[in-house]
Formats: sequence, structure tokens, C-alpha cells
Amino acid sequence: MNAFLKSILLLQFTISLAHAAPDAHRILIDSDQARGGGLPGIVWDIKLQSRDGEKVDESQRIQVKAVDESSVAETQEPVRFKGSKILQVERNMWLTKPGLSKPIPISPRQRMSGQASNGDIAATNYAKDYEAQMNGTETLEGEACYVLDLSAKHKRATYDKIRYWVSVKRMVGVKAEFYSVSGKLLKTAKFEYNNSIEYQGRRAPFVSKMTIRDALIDAETVMEFGTVKVKKISASEFDLGQLQ
Repeated sequence: MNAFLKSILLLQFTISLAHAAPDAHRILIDSDQARGGGLPGIVWDIKLQSRDGEKVDESQRIQVKAVDESSVAETQEPVRFKGSKILQVERNMWLTKPGLSKPIPISPRQRMSGQASNGDIAATNYAKDYEAQMNGTETLEGEACYVLDLSAKHKRATYDKIRYWVSVKRMVGVKAEFYSVSGKLLKTAKFEYNNSIEYQGRRAPFVSKMTIRDALIDAETVMEFGTVKVKKISASEFDLGQLQ
């Protein structure tokens, strides 16, 4: 076999491997869409219910509007918190509420309610916030999943590291483990997708429930997502100067 033929065979083998191996970053982009990432504009409601042991906290209802890397979450219930807002623009986040003279800078990592961090209620954009590496495949509750190891690209990401299970067939995230920079497991989350959206002429799944559990204590927060709509949102919604 001459050198030219060997080169052709090696090239064909390399190309076939490239096609066979799934791309971790592409998987992350595709799975983000089912949780609000990469869409032209989307509005949804979230009901949060937190439990710490046998103590059940008062439920909350929040409306979220998001476009690309911007989102604004406004509390609707309970009434005493009505009008409180969390604005996220790219990697920056602010809180405002009735009575505050100006918005307060906050971190996506701060607890918003129970086990849910501020960043958990914003549109998911893992593909822009994390580097992804493929860590094989696993069967999770009878479903074949890609296992991705995510590392934060910057300190304003909600978590330092995430292990993320994405359904091979449905291309949605079904489970996540959230870790500190030292590798300590902090929380776990499971996702359900009983909602759907109309996008680019087809119906696509959208998250309906996220259950976040503390890794060390008996505490969890359930986030239920409803009334999901893909729609154009004015840029003024994400203007810090107009936040109040």
C-alpha cells in the first residue's frame, strides 16, 4: 500500500470518527432551548415551593421574560413581595423592589428561595456560561443519556461545575449535579418536560418541573413552569434604568 493510499484511508477514518462522536457543545446548545436558552423571546410563570425537613415555606409565583442572555423575573405572589424584580443582562444581575431607591447588584449564586439560586430562575444558557466535555453515556431511568461535565467559563456562572445528563432521543437535560470549585456536591436537580412551545414551525418540548435537592440535608425546592409562550419582548424590559 503506497503512502498516498494510506493517507486517504487515514483521512476517511478521521472523518468517520468526527461524524460518529457527538459534539458536547452542540448537545448543550440544543438542550438549552427546552429551558429558555437560544430563543428569540419567551415568557413563562414559575411556582416555587420549598421544604426544609417537615417545614414547608410559603409558595411563590414569578413571571419570567427572557431574550438570549437577558431576563427579568417579577414576583407576583405573595402580595407583600409583588413588584420585586431580578434583572439579568449577560453576566450581571440586579434586584429591585418597592421601597428601594435603586437596584442592588446581586450574584446568580445567591439563594432566591429554598434550594433555588437566583440563576436557576433565569433562562438557561449553559452553552455560553460553561465549557462542556463528553463523559460517555449512561442509562437513566431506562433512557439513554449523554453525560456532560460542565466547567464555568467565569465566576458569575451560577455553579462552578455541573454534571449534566441529556436525553439522547429527546435532547433535553433530565438530571444535573451541581458542584463547588473544589468538587464538593452541593445540590442535585431533576427535570420534567410536559410543556411545549411552537418554534420555527414545529412543536418542541419545554421544561414543566425542576426539583432541586440539597446534597447534605433533607431540603428541596420544586419549581413548576406554566403558561409558556414564545413572543417578541421589548428591549426596554431589560433596561436597568427602567427597572423600577
